[in-house]
Amino acid sequence: MKILSAQQLAEADQSTINKQQISSNDLMERVATLVFERIHERLNGAQVPVKIFCGIGNNGGDGLAIARLMIEHGYHVTVYVTNCSKKRSPDFLVNYDRLKNVTKDWPVLLSCKEDIPELTSQDIIIDAIFGTGINRPVDGWMADLINYINSVKAFKVAIDMPSGMYANTLQSPDAAILKADHTFTFQTPKLAFFLPETGQQVGSYEIINIGLDPEYLMQVSPLAQLITREAAQNMYQPRVSFTYKGDYGHVITFAGSTGKMGAAILCAGAAINAGAGKVTAYVPEDGNMIVQSSIPEVMTIKSEGEDFITDFKHDLKNTVLCIGPGIGTENDTCSAFAKAVKQQIAPIVIDADGILILAKNPELLKELPKDSILTPHDGELKELIGEWKNSYEKLEKAQEFSKKNNLILVLKGAHTITVAGSSQYVNNTGNPGMASAGSGDVLSGVIAGFLAQGYDPLTAAVFSVYIHGASGDLAAQTYAHEGLKASIISNFIGPSILQLFRNPAQEQQQQ
Repeated sequence: MKILSAQQLAEADQSTINKQQISSNDLMERVATLVFERIHERLNGAQVPVKIFCGIGNNGGDGLAIARLMIEHGYHVTVYVTNCSKKRSPDFLVNYDRLKNVTKDWPVLLSCKEDIPELTSQDIIIDAIFGTGINRPVDGWMADLINYINSVKAFKVAIDMPSGMYANTLQSPDAAILKADHTFTFQTPKLAFFLPETGQQVGSYEIINIGLDPEYLMQVSPLAQLITREAAQNMYQPRVSFTYKGDYGHVITFAGSTGKMGAAILCAGAAINAGAGKVTAYVPEDGNMIVQSSIPEVMTIKSEGEDFITDFKHDLKNTVLCIGPGIGTENDTCSAFAKAVKQQIAPIVIDADGILILAKNPELLKELPKDSILTPHDGELKELIGEWKNSYEKLEKAQEFSKKNNLILVLKGAHTITVAGSSQYVNNTGNPGMASAGSGDVLSGVIAGFLAQGYDPLTAAVFSVYIHGASGDLAAQTYAHEGLKASIISNFIGPSILQLFRNPAQEQQQQ
């Protein structure tokens, strides 16, 4: 699913109006009806106090139309209009007049801090003050209103976006942004929903297809792609009969050191769980028995170094190298790392200490095969690309690094973003329980496992991130967030692939 900018969404609106030969108010009515239907499904006529705050632009027009439909269906609605200027949009005015035809309780006009109404925890608050068109910080009494609404322990619903949030541009960290519990967003989610500075303000979100011009949506180049279940289904490569282990590739994991052999076990085990035909763990001598006794399916090769890997003596022909988890940054290990990557022709998966070695030895970047995949967390990424002021700058720097070095970056986080040149792929699976030691080692093994099976590097990265997160989500249904650990996530890789193709009824039965 494409993630579009505010400007692109405005263009899509206009293209829809032109091609479908409808008015902008007809489109607004369509939007309001779809949102109302979602609200009505949940409330089912419940007589709870609903407070709808409307701006004087098109987002406010949406709010007025929703209010009218709710009143017509018997809901107890109070409408407030933030009367902050005389510039009302034409569609706002149309819906303002329509609202007057269904109720004697006209909207309450708010013009200053003293006008802010008292709210209670029993209220349902619907926010339709500002939409995607906002391009300046909310200040004055309007900021006071948003901060007050945030302080009330009522359930808050945002229409399209929480008011005060920019769709895809930087804003001040202390900006007044409404904190929603749920957001009904139109056609596509916004990039701000997935970034740490603003994502928590969105709550859960629901994408409503409002029927924008499909030709425009197909042709436009997005800011990013959101990886949905349907997209992941299309990436999956089913197996066929009359094959053997050699058809599904050979992964070599270069991982582990004294005290960190768990990283080697998790990485190699995940490659097996993701379906690699064979996995060989290249480990320090003292780690050999640990791996062999922990994962019987994995072969091992011993380094000459006892505590950490000091050399690399292996022909990498027809193998996928996954390198870095738990290896440390000793000088001999760095030398072995350099030797290993220089031998490789196929794309490499590099994680953890491997990324730190690259950062200290940037000349090695030129030795990496095209489309190699790096999987840094923020601390490791800073070593590669330097500090950033905000998530937008982080993504810009990551894109520049990716283009310059012909590499794929998997930027791990609450919404892991895969960067390949100017393209960005946002993941929406996973949960806070996955913020646990070893989870990244599992991810690197999964990516290597799918690479070995013949997935192209970008697909392997994006699909693996989705499956890794889905494994954590499925595991959390049994273990809760607090009970998740990396080995459990790894063991749910197979079930998460099965879940991709289950219908909702089957999923409900499983739960």
